[in-house]
Amino acid sequence: MYRVKHPLLECDSEFSGFRGDGIMASFRLGLLINPLAGLGGSVALKGSDGIAQQALAKGASPQAMNRMKQALTQIEPDKARVEVITASGDMGEIVAQSLGFNTQAVYQSPHITQAADTSAAAEKLLEYDVDLILFAGGDGTARDIYASVGDSIPVLGVPAGVKIHSGVYGVTPTAAGLVVKQLIDGELVSLMSADVMDIDEVQFRQGRVQAKRFGDMLVPAEPRYVQAVKQGGVECETLVLADIAAEAIELMDDALCIMGSGSTLAFVMAEMGLINTLLGVDLIQDQVLIQSDLTAAQLLEQTQNQKTKLFITLIGGQGHILGRGNQQLTPALLRQIGQDNIIILATKTKLKALNGRPLIVDSGDPELDLSLAGYYKVITGYRDYVMYPVAKIN
Repeated sequence: MYRVKHPLLECDSEFSGFRGDGIMASFRLGLLINPLAGLGGSVALKGSDGIAQQALAKGASPQAMNRMKQALTQIEPDKARVEVITASGDMGEIVAQSLGFNTQAVYQSPHITQAADTSAAAEKLLEYDVDLILFAGGDGTARDIYASVGDSIPVLGVPAGVKIHSGVYGVTPTAAGLVVKQLIDGELVSLMSADVMDIDEVQFRQGRVQAKRFGDMLVPAEPRYVQAVKQGGVECETLVLADIAAEAIELMDDALCIMGSGSTLAFVMAEMGLINTLLGVDLIQDQVLIQSDLTAAQLLEQTQNQKTKLFITLIGGQGHILGRGNQQLTPALLRQIGQDNIIILATKTKLKALNGRPLIVDSGDPELDLSLAGYYKVITGYRDYVMYPVAKIN
């Protein structure tokens, strides 16, 4: 059952896998993957729009299919009740068939896909009356799907891109899969409108974030599993940030220090008089800049057999500390550094804005994410800390 909420009505939309007679119908899942999504992240290109070949040349490895596989694994036990309608090859067919789903490819994808293929495939899925479109990609992929389906059908994104500003994504691939499982199981899940956002990647690579809202799509309203839209703006808390920076600098000792992305880390770097890559990852030691805007491979090489500390902060409104805009921090690097050397910085304002929701790790390795879960001492000022939970959503 799928009932779209009219903008003037106060009642909630509802979406369930049951037929009117209470018998579970076969769930028709529309499946789309942008195979090139997120390619630029691990090689510090900060996106994939128009630069896929450059990213591949720098050694990037496609991850979107693996991210979708993590999501589909959550519903694999229910595959007898699911019909997957998808595009051929890497755009969905290969992953679905590998897990044994009843799969029908209704769009023939080229060897190298483009944005137009995502839009065309999404439009094709509408012709087959799918119950939900589950897609893997980033904000560019969400835009391409929105261009074809608007708010005419429920969608849910599996986060696989560098940019994840839109509110149409599960907080992790596993979380997205669990939402689909709820629908297959016939649970009554409300629908909500969520923003489709994207930024100018040319500006993004120059350190300027200019986000733009393109419209709304319908997504399952599951606050545990579906992410909030990132809060915009820069906090005017100079004194608090100065205190946080002072505490962070004292903790650096003589270790190699990886400085993550975001305005809080940028403030710490500025306090040391160092040039910062706002949307990248830098390496410093003894308050001296060693290298700027490192790739995943460079970070692994530079920190091998070295005492290393990782300083990171959260994305305001979402709570992600890993897996959003810092894909250079790979599972291999995190294991090499060790959990005890991960240092989280955040203002209390940002933490309070989460309304009790945990910080989220989404490294791409579910086992590692689980091992990183627990309570962390978050630096919120000089000699000022808050114990705050970090969770793997499952």
